[in-house]
Amino acid sequence: MKIMVDRVFLIVMDSLGVGEMPDAAEYGDEGSHTLGNIIKELGGLDIPNLVQLGIGNIYDIDIPYSDPSPIGNYGKASEVSKGKDTTTGHWEIAGIQMEDPFPVYPDGFPPVVMDAFHKAINNESLWNKPASGSEIINVLGDEHIKTGKVIVYTSADSVFQIAAHEDIVPLDELYRYCEVARNILQGTHGVGRVIARPFVGRSGNYVRTKNRKDFSLPPVGPTILDVLTEEAILTTGIGKISDIFNGRGLGKSIVAKTNEIGIDEILRLINSDIKGLFFANLIDFDQLYGHRNDVQGYGAAIEALDRRIPELLKSLKDNDVLILTADHGCDPTTPSTDHSREYIPVLVYGKTLKKGVDLGILNSFSDIGATVLDLLGVEPKLKGTSFLSDIKR
Repeated sequence: MKIMVDRVFLIVMDSLGVGEMPDAAEYGDEGSHTLGNIIKELGGLDIPNLVQLGIGNIYDIDIPYSDPSPIGNYGKASEVSKGKDTTTGHWEIAGIQMEDPFPVYPDGFPPVVMDAFHKAINNESLWNKPASGSEIINVLGDEHIKTGKVIVYTSADSVFQIAAHEDIVPLDELYRYCEVARNILQGTHGVGRVIARPFVGRSGNYVRTKNRKDFSLPPVGPTILDVLTEEAILTTGIGKISDIFNGRGLGKSIVAKTNEIGIDEILRLINSDIKGLFFANLIDFDQLYGHRNDVQGYGAAIEALDRRIPELLKSLKDNDVLILTADHGCDPTTPSTDHSREYIPVLVYGKTLKKGVDLGILNSFSDIGATVLDLLGVEPKLKGTSFLSDIKR
C-alpha cells in the first residue's frame, strides 16, 4: 500500500554539491566538489549529524566520514537539465527538465537590451560584463555615487544583476528597475533571473545588504507546487523559493534572509499543526561563501547547519519527512566564483521510513519532486521517478 505522510520538509542547502558531474568539463568545472574540497582544504569538518543521516555513505562521495548504521536514507542526484544555476536546479527538483539552457552573456548584454533598459529607466549603467558582485561594487561604487548610474553585471549563470547604493537609488526604485529589466529580458534574451543587489557603505568599504530581490521567469511548465495546489494541499515557501518560482503554486511564502532565520522558521512550522509541503532554501552557503571563495566561512556555515539538525529531527512528528538536498555546486576552493556542475546530495529521514537505504545515483533532480508527491499521496505525474518504494516500510 502506498505510504502517505502529512508533511514534507524539503530543504535546499543552496550550492552544497557533492562532486563533479560527468559533463563538468563542458562547464569549466572539472575537479569541483564543494563539500569534499572544503573538507580537504580545512582539514575536516565537524558534521556528525549530517554523517548520521548518511552523507558520508553516498556512493563515491570521497569524504573521510561514514556511519555504519545511518538513520537516514542517502544518495545523490544527477542534473538532466542544461545549466548549473539556481532556477534550473530548483525547477528540476520540482519536475521541470530544461532541454535548452537559459542564455548567458560572457561578453555582456547586447545593445538591443541595454538601450531599451536605459530608455525605460531614464538612466544609464556602468560595466555590463561578468563580475564578482562583492568586488564590482568596490571597483565602481564611487563612480556610481558620483554619476547615479547603476551597476549592471552578470556571471557565468543566466542573470542580469543591478547593483545600487541604497542612498542613491532607493529600494523601491531599484526594484522597479529590475521589473523593467525583467519585462525586457524575455524570449531570446529570457535570462533566468534579474536580481536587485543593493549595497551600503562608503568608499573602499561598500557591502551588499540583505535586501536582495530576485525576479524570475515564471516556470515553463507545471511543477510539484502547481500539482499540490490543484490537490488542495498547502504549499509553503521559505526563503527565496517564492522568487525562484515567481510565486506560482505557493499558498504561503515566508521571508528568510539568512540560514539561521530559515531554520528558525522551519522549526516553527514543524512545531505547528500546518500540513503539506514546506519548501525551503538556505541561501548563505551560496550567496555569502561560495561566490566569494570563502572556504572558512562556507565550512563554518555547514557546521552551523549540522548543529541545528538534532532540533529538526527531535521536533519532527511521526508522520513527517525531512529531505535535505541542494540545487548545484559552488566550490569555493576553485579559482571560479561561479556555480559548479555537480551532483547534489539527497538525505531522507522519517519515522515511518526505512533507515540506511542506499539510493545510489538518482537519474535526475526531478526524482526528488516525484517522491515528494508520492509521499503526500499524490500521483507523480511530472518528470522524475519516485524512490518511495525503496524507502517505505
